[in-house]
Amino acid sequence: MKTKLVRGPERFSAMYVKLKQAILDRKTAETKLKKSVAHYDQLLKQSHLMQEHLRHLSRQIILAHEEERKNISRELHDEIGQILTGINIRLAALRNETSDNTRTIKKKIVTAQRLVEKSMKQIHRFARELRPAVLDDMGLMPALHAHVKDFSKQTHIPVYFKSFTIGKISVVNNLQRTAFYRVAQEALINVAKHAKASRVDFRLEKSDGCLIMKIKNNGKSFQVEHVLRARKRERLGLLGMRERMEMIGGQFTIESKAGQGTTVCAKAPLKFPKQNSKDNQRQKGFK
Repeated sequence: MKTKLVRGPERFSAMYVKLKQAILDRKTAETKLKKSVAHYDQLLKQSHLMQEHLRHLSRQIILAHEEERKNISRELHDEIGQILTGINIRLAALRNETSDNTRTIKKKIVTAQRLVEKSMKQIHRFARELRPAVLDDMGLMPALHAHVKDFSKQTHIPVYFKSFTIGKISVVNNLQRTAFYRVAQEALINVAKHAKASRVDFRLEKSDGCLIMKIKNNGKSFQVEHVLRARKRERLGLLGMRERMEMIGGQFTIESKAGQGTTVCAKAPLKFPKQNSKDNQRQKGFK
């Protein structure tokens, strides 16, 4: 049996061919990797653009929704309210003109008046819930006070309102007013529906050029991440509050711990008029 010996030059030539092929393979792999990275970078940019587009559409929907609520609220308050008021006045006049011999008719008129008055109260309540006129006419603070008082009256849950602000929050624009008000409204709705709380602490303060609103209840806790992943209305409520605060360059957080209740915090940068006086502190318990 003969063994073929590979001489030195031939052996080095074979090694060179293998090395050259390995280098070519590596360069090919690097080229493919670069193309792959560039492709994924492009996909990432497209994803970011799509997210920004969706965020913009979401904000436009919120703004359009808010404007529609405002219009419907005005229609209910002005048009329907005036019609019912006119009906009530006519019924009152008719009752006064009815003779004493028609007591049955008087009773029916009084019953009709009560129904009209009840309808007027319901319509005014619907109008306030859609878009309270006080929010546009008088500003954020009076609107929050009115809503908190009405909430306590309906739910019998006391809300202790504290505000640490310099003067009036007159520099808050319409978008900022609406964002803070809607977050407060949604937070209190969740308290009434789910928390089973016996007390709510509502705090509004200015700190480092920001307006900070905290709403804490002593009711049941819940797993925030679990709710955010769930396909329920509560998830939409939390996401809606977060979206509203992001629209005004703010932040929204929620903490919920067993035995400590739940705290909703909304924070956004604002400009306040400079004053030399100390911060005014007001505390009210609405029962």
